[in-house]
Amino acid sequence: MTDNKAIKDSIVQNALPDVPFDGWTDQTLERAALAAGYDASMVQAVFPRGVRDALLHFSGWVDGLMLDQLKGVDPSAMKIRERVAFAVRTRFEVLEEHREAERLAIAYWMRPFRKIDGAKIVWKTADVIWLWAGDTSTDYNHYTKRALLSGVLTSTAFFWLNDQSAERKDSWAFLSRRIDNVLSVGKIVGRFKTA
Repeated sequence: MTDNKAIKDSIVQNALPDVPFDGWTDQTLERAALAAGYDASMVQAVFPRGVRDALLHFSGWVDGLMLDQLKGVDPSAMKIRERVAFAVRTRFEVLEEHREAERLAIAYWMRPFRKIDGAKIVWKTADVIWLWAGDTSTDYNHYTKRALLSGVLTSTAFFWLNDQSAERKDSWAFLSRRIDNVLSVGKIVGRFKTA
């Protein structure tokens, strides 16, 4: 049986070098399919909605790379804020060589009628990070944590894309401030819920 994930991974990876120059387009994906050794029609077979589906897969692929980088890290040795901040930073570090592709992906999701799917992507990444960090909540806290972290991921992405500091140190300082702010908001929410 054909491994669709492997095919999708291969097409997205082959597209990445061209995306900064040609954008996320059906033509870019078709050339990537050919470069990966498939017929151009494979794009429609594995990405029925074209670029939209390819970008959904791209985000999941990056999440997978992030988790691969985190395999040797013991989250229990860190405080919760440190776990979350470390995972978020790791994801952006994984994306470093694909900054322009990520910039264009974000621009794609910012267009009308695409923002809902874009928000779902960020939510999914927030969920992956919280699960790695050891979160097992199933009540309102589950949704609150992911909503707050989604905001952190979004604001940090915009900052990171425009950060020209050495080794993106300004981005990591910004991320740290945002995480601290989110945790204080989370505590306030918690107090309201238990009152």
